Amino acid sequence: MKTAIIHDWLVNYAGAEAVLAEMLKIYPGADIFTLVDFLPAEARSFLQGRTVSTSCIQALPAAKKYYRNYLPLMPLAVEQFDLSGYELVLSSSHAVAKGVLTGPGQLHISYVHSPMRYAWDLQHQYLQQAGLTSGIKAWLTKWLLHRLRLWDVRTANGVDLFIANSRFIARRIWKIYRRKAVVIYPPVDTESFSLCEDKDDYYIAASRLVPYKRMDLIVEAFGEMPDKRLVVIGGGPDEGKIRRKLSKNITFLGYQPKEKLISCLQRARALVFAAEEDFGITPVEAQACGAPVIAYGRGGVTESIIGDGGAGRPTGVFFSEQRIDSLKKAVQQFEARSGEFSPQACSQNALRFSRGRFRQEYERIVDVSVKRHAGEGNIDDGWECFAAND
Repeated sequence: MKTAIIHDWLVNYAGAEAVLAEMLKIYPGADIFTLVDFLPAEARSFLQGRTVSTSCIQALPAAKKYYRNYLPLMPLAVEQFDLSGYELVLSSSHAVAKGVLTGPGQLHISYVHSPMRYAWDLQHQYLQQAGLTSGIKAWLTKWLLHRLRLWDVRTANGVDLFIANSRFIARRIWKIYRRKAVVIYPPVDTESFSLCEDKDDYYIAASRLVPYKRMDLIVEAFGEMPDKRLVVIGGGPDEGKIRRKLSKNITFLGYQPKEKLISCLQRARALVFAAEEDFGITPVEAQACGAPVIAYGRGGVTESIIGDGGAGRPTGVFFSEQRIDSLKKAVQQFEARSGEFSPQACSQNALRFSRGRFRQEYERIVDVSVKRHAGEGNIDDGWECFAAND
């Protein structure tokens, strides 16, 4: 089948691009469409020299640096891609990619990393962090997000099958679109993040330094536990804020290449993770290295970490509130139960999210959906779909 793959934007290599890379391995002849492509040369190898078709936003002033500022134009831009010549359309969407126009003779399967969080349930949090709570600019932003929500719901009808990257996101899809979703967890490079059983006496926090990751919470909590060492890896807008909160027991390494991140995770006593994530790649990478995880117990991490009452040996502990005292209590609980956590069990659990497993599950679902679409059957029938009460 003639296949098109539509991706929101290509500006760096992160979790969404890891999914795209595996999709391209399954469908090497597919054509690629994206709103903007400013991916640096050193990160383009997974595209294997393919030509990428971009939207009108690519040529707009300062788009390379401020492409996000063109969010109000993105719904219109994505609708301008003419995909009428393709039988199969596969979107990888965390913003507007799922809104591409398709006809009744085409099959559109959308892998959703998340509906637009900043337009839906996290709107108030994002506006507060951006300082847009009052004034003309704030009201204009709210009106634009309102229009974006209307468009987002309408375009959900153009998707034949939703695939969510976790049950957490499947529930968000149900809440927003009233559509069930098949769950396929995203691919993790469990081969590079390999098991190491020898551990040093330090904890690690590794993340982009942006507000919702709550790295400030981790640093403040360990500042009140001077007998425990913490290594912080990451860069981003909050770097200055994080540096100002450092205490003597905390080592800040800033951004580090993949090889250094792996070696630090392999030797760490545990990863500390305070974000509410759609899925959360880093906690799985840590487990692949044999490191348990101390995590905020909401979002996708509750599906990738085995806690109390889970099936199998535990691979981490959860804290219930994004508060210093709650995190400190979880660290104390982890240390009291340290004998229960096995590097081998952590590594084995991480293999559930390998790249090979993703390709196998994704290809199977697409193949069966193509056959059902050709027979005018119900695309959702027979899949283990998740909705509001799952």
